Amino acid sequence: MILIAIITLGGIGVVSSGLLYVASKKFEVYENPLVAQVQEALPAANCGGCGYPGCSGFAGACVGAQSLDGLLCPVGGAAVMNRIAAILGKDAAGVEPKIAVVRCNGNCEARPRVNRYDGARNCAIAASLYGGETGCSYGCLGYGDCVTACTFAAIGINPATGLPEVAEDRCTSCGACVKACPKGIIELRKKGPKSRRIFVGCVNKDKGGVARKACSSACIGCSKCEKECKFDAITIADNLAYIDPQKCRLCRKCTASCPTGAIYELNFPPPRKEAVAAAGQVSEEKTN
Repeated sequence: MILIAIITLGGIGVVSSGLLYVASKKFEVYENPLVAQVQEALPAANCGGCGYPGCSGFAGACVGAQSLDGLLCPVGGAAVMNRIAAILGKDAAGVEPKIAVVRCNGNCEARPRVNRYDGARNCAIAASLYGGETGCSYGCLGYGDCVTACTFAAIGINPATGLPEVAEDRCTSCGACVKACPKGIIELRKKGPKSRRIFVGCVNKDKGGVARKACSSACIGCSKCEKECKFDAITIADNLAYIDPQKCRLCRKCTASCPTGAIYELNFPPPRKEAVAAAGQVSEEKTN
């Protein structure tokens, strides 16, 4: 009986191993060794900013693509893409870098508080319960979900304004903060030459009078900026202006035309009149 049991178990083992071998060959998944080489060249941030599930997914996409057009590792930038291009023998397409911008100008002075929230300090929870502590139901809640989502410490809440601010030298345009914001006030825009950007710092879609009452810095949809723009870069929809970064020529004429100061311009030199006035003031101080 013992001998029969041993022979039976041995036979089952042989048959099972044979079946496993056949199954492994039939369902074997071949992985191109280039995928591992490309993945090794990536920064291993696994942030998802490239649009793929982690660095391995992006590596597979790079290997499988005919060209690298439209593919970009936002963390590694051009340097990493050049290394990948060298590994694959493909041309690295020039993709313009992007950066996160906060489209809310409703600081504590512009957007006074009308009630007080006494719940979990979490934007997603607060947004699901009510419109916010101010009269503007579109603006930033200020509880820092975007800060928590950023793994690069590139965004933080300014205690003076209560609004998030982006550190340009740390932002990798991974898009984590964009996904985390329940109000949709954070947007990825092209970084622009010399990091110069112009955008509407407001997402309020209420009519002008209602929006202005809730926030003195709100866009009121007056269309003055749209009429001023000679490049058709500004459109008005749902009482809100939007500047197309692909069409904008950074002339800054729209910023001067905005009656509420809702249009942001970042990293520009001061206007000529202000520069002359500042130079005159410095000269006067030196003389005295």
